[in-house]
Amino acid sequence: MNSPQYDQSALGRIHFIGVGGVGMSAIARILVSRGLTVSGSDAKDLPVMADLAAAGARIHVGYAAENVETAETVVAGSAIRADNPELAAARKAGLPVLHRSEALAAAMGTDTVVAVAGTHGKSTTTSMIAVLLRGVGLDPSFAIGANVPALGVNAASGSTPVFVAEADESDGSFLNYRPKFSVVTNVEADHLDHYGTAEAVFASFDDFSRLLPADGALIACADDAGALALAQRTAEGGGTRTVLYGTAATADVVLHDRGPDGMAVSVGDETFPLVLQVPGRHNALNAAAAVAVAVELGVAAQDAVAALAGFSGASRRFELKGSVAGVRVYDDYAHHPTEVRAALAAARSVADGHRVHVLFQPHLFSRTREFAAEFAAALDAADTALVLAIYPAREDPIPGVTSELITALLGQGGQPAETATAARDIAAGAQSGDVILTIGAGDVTAYGPLIVEELRARQS
Repeated sequence: MNSPQYDQSALGRIHFIGVGGVGMSAIARILVSRGLTVSGSDAKDLPVMADLAAAGARIHVGYAAENVETAETVVAGSAIRADNPELAAARKAGLPVLHRSEALAAAMGTDTVVAVAGTHGKSTTTSMIAVLLRGVGLDPSFAIGANVPALGVNAASGSTPVFVAEADESDGSFLNYRPKFSVVTNVEADHLDHYGTAEAVFASFDDFSRLLPADGALIACADDAGALALAQRTAEGGGTRTVLYGTAATADVVLHDRGPDGMAVSVGDETFPLVLQVPGRHNALNAAAAVAVAVELGVAAQDAVAALAGFSGASRRFELKGSVAGVRVYDDYAHHPTEVRAALAAARSVADGHRVHVLFQPHLFSRTREFAAEFAAALDAADTALVLAIYPAREDPIPGVTSELITALLGQGGQPAETATAARDIAAGAQSGDVILTIGAGDVTAYGPLIVEELRARQS
């Protein structure tokens, strides 16, 4: 039993507060397909809610205490406030209230669990693993924090006893899982609003690695200092095997950059060409992680590498929003300086010598305060960098913390962006061959279509 208190059979009639969220909807979708009685609610009528209703869930738009009257278990995500009427009613009735991660852990049951963690790249790597396993004829269950075009959905209940899941470290909830195989793409200081210090972040990943059984494996990126240090500490502890992937010759799965001949992956004495539809060295590393997982599950390395050609990306991960007169517009979820640097490196490779223009929206006041200088340094890799106001998400404003902490440090191409004119302003400087990239974990994604419209209007 993965969850310390619950398994799937004990959930009974289960209600999700905030069911429209990508993580919550993923678990609800899996449990509906497994025959559980599922209901859910959200403040807005989101497209995924219609999909869940069609699958058999009872869905409510708007929160009300009566929505939980028939529930036996309630799931509430981190974003649900304590005064939510459904959460208050559930607690008053004495119903079990689970965190999203606890419900997912219960859904995993006795499956062989592959948990993908890391400061960056979790959704893409989890998506690659699921696409790969389907491509070689396996049918895993999966739960991913992004929609995946190659899969059609972000979650499904598979026919084989393998469960692939994104493991979110942001609030420590990834410690609720009991994986057999854990992937750690990287370990950096982030989510300091929860952890307080970088040392606490690193310690949580140590706790995560200790969840692995003796016959499991920690699969870690040798190219990332934090992940490599975690693997070394895990190996010294002797609790489980470590498998390294990356460009180092000492890695178990080695990634090769062959220049004009593209990328390749070596496993043992064999080397195979790596063909990907998604750009960037970070995505090649994610692909190497997926190969390492597949080999651990008994898939032939050659078949694993070949299956990755079917991966076309995940939603909001360098996602093409449109192309007008040779100007391509992409959207990316990057919200940490390392992720911003990776997204810009990918944009540079796609632009092929042309200019890159970025519309960036900082996510969280606390993250902006901690990493303003690092964000500015990353954004200076663009030719134009416009910065929107901070997207607050779950946080209240912090006095003195605004986007100006970033824009004050930007070079000549950087300046603040006005909400009403940002799409027009970023489109104005783009010429054929250029790339425009919207970046951030907030509602900046809505600007992609607006920018495409501005580019079209400019052509008329």
